[in-house]
Amino acid sequence: MGLPVLSAGTHVLIGDGKKAFILFNEGTAERPSLTVETILNHPDLPTHDLGAARLGRVFESVGSRRASTDETDWHQREEDHFIRDMMAHLVDLDRRARLRKLVLVAPPRAMAELRRVLPSSFVSLVTAEITKDLTNHSVTAITELLQAEEPLF
Repeated sequence: MGLPVLSAGTHVLIGDGKKAFILFNEGTAERPSLTVETILNHPDLPTHDLGAARLGRVFESVGSRRASTDETDWHQREEDHFIRDMMAHLVDLDRRARLRKLVLVAPPRAMAELRRVLPSSFVSLVTAEITKDLTNHSVTAITELLQAEEPLF
């Protein structure tokens, strides 16, 4: 068994593309006490409010062949934008109250975007990455689930 995921003074970012929590462990590794520092929500707008675009066309430079391009996934685009906003909020929190340790919890697709936008100065702060969707769990359930987790590195 490795080190516990939740040690004293650890911040936990739990988020997906629509909802996020930033929690702080005021307890110890043996008896964590997670408190909610920040709650972020992103409205789930209908597609017609997010944008609309006709399919693009690609023309060959030689010949008369044409093809269409993929349709834009407006909801995924908005979720990625929200994840960038989450990270900006975390950077702002770091400026106000220096982060010492950080645990990232997100579903796989959101975790990939979090890794992509994670500032290089935060890489050394990340003590665990957990690819689960815990945004709809209570703080008590989150604490129990995180205590049972093993860090990935």
